[in-house]
Amino acid sequence: MQAYVLTRYGDTNAMELRDVPEPTPGAGEVLIRVYAAGLNPVDYKVRQGKMRMLTHLDLPRVAGSELAGVVEETGPGVTRLAVGDRVFTRVDKQKLGAYAPYAVVDETFVAKMPTSLEFTDAAGLPLAGLTALQALRDELAVKTGDKVFISGGAGGVGTLAIQLAVWLGAKVTTTASPRGEDLVRSLGAETVIDYRTHKFVDILHDFDGAFDLTGGQDLIDSFAILKPGAKTVSIAGIPDATTARDIGAGPLVTAALTAASAKIRRAARRRGVGYRYMFMHPSGDDLDVLSELVDTGTLTTVTDRAFPFEQIPDAFAYLEQGHAKGKVVVQM
Repeated sequence: MQAYVLTRYGDTNAMELRDVPEPTPGAGEVLIRVYAAGLNPVDYKVRQGKMRMLTHLDLPRVAGSELAGVVEETGPGVTRLAVGDRVFTRVDKQKLGAYAPYAVVDETFVAKMPTSLEFTDAAGLPLAGLTALQALRDELAVKTGDKVFISGGAGGVGTLAIQLAVWLGAKVTTTASPRGEDLVRSLGAETVIDYRTHKFVDILHDFDGAFDLTGGQDLIDSFAILKPGAKTVSIAGIPDATTARDIGAGPLVTAALTAASAKIRRAARRRGVGYRYMFMHPSGDDLDVLSELVDTGTLTTVTDRAFPFEQIPDAFAYLEQGHAKGKVVVQM
C-alpha cells in the first residue's frame, strides 16, 4: 500500500509517498480501513523535529495523527469494537500511521464516529476535539458563568474550543481576522477582537481562564487579562516540567524544559496566575463524549478543505500557510 512516510526530520521533503507493507492487528488492536485523515500543526512540527524532546520516533514511519474509517479486522481480546464499525481515532503518538489506506490502533484510543457525520468531517475531529475538551474541562475546569478567552478561535482547535466552552457554560471571547469573525460568532463567541487592529490585552480584564492557541506575545499577554489565581493553558507555548512528568520524560528532558519555559513561568508568577502547557492524550472514552455532542447538535465540525490523498503535500503546504478556517483533511 502507498502511505505518506516521515523519512527524517526536516523540511517538506522529509515526508514522501512510499510503498509500505499493510499492517496487521495485535492483541487489543484493530485494523482500520482509512477513509479520511486530518492534518494538524503537530504533524509538521513532528516533521520539523520540534517534538523530538517529547516524542521519540523510530524513522522511517508512516505519519499522521488522526483518521476516520471502518474496522476491517480485530486482534485478540478486542471487546469495544467489531468489524464493520465506523470509527474515528487520535492514534498512538509513538506509532502514528494515519496517512495510509490501513492503520492499526489500540482499541482504547478508538470510538464509533458520530452517526451524523461523513468520514471527511469525522477525520478532523479527534485531535482538535480531544485537545479542546481536555484543556477546558480538565485543565481549566470551566464552569457556568466563567469568562474564558481563546486566542485564534477560527482555527481547527479554536472552532471546537469555542463550542465546548459554551457547552460548559462559559462566556467566550476570542480573536479572529475579519474573515473569521462571522464563523466564530456563529459557534458561540460573544466577543470577537480583530487581532490585526487591536491588542486584546488593552481591552480585556478579569477572565477566569485562557486557552492559548497562538503562543508568542499572545501567551504572555493572556496573563494580564486573568483574575489572580486563574490560569492559562497553552498548546502553542513551551512545555514545562509538569508536561515532562506527564509523559514520563527523564531528568535531562525535564531540566531542559524547565529552563526553556522559565521566562514564561516568571511572567505568569509576576501576574499572580498559573501557566500550563498541555500535551493532550488519546482517549476513546473522550471521543465518545465528542461523538454524542455532535449527534445531539451541540458540537459542529468545521472543515476548511479536503484534498485527495495523492495531493497530501499540497494539503500540508496549504495548512502551513496558517490561514485555514477549521480543519484540513485528505480523503483516501
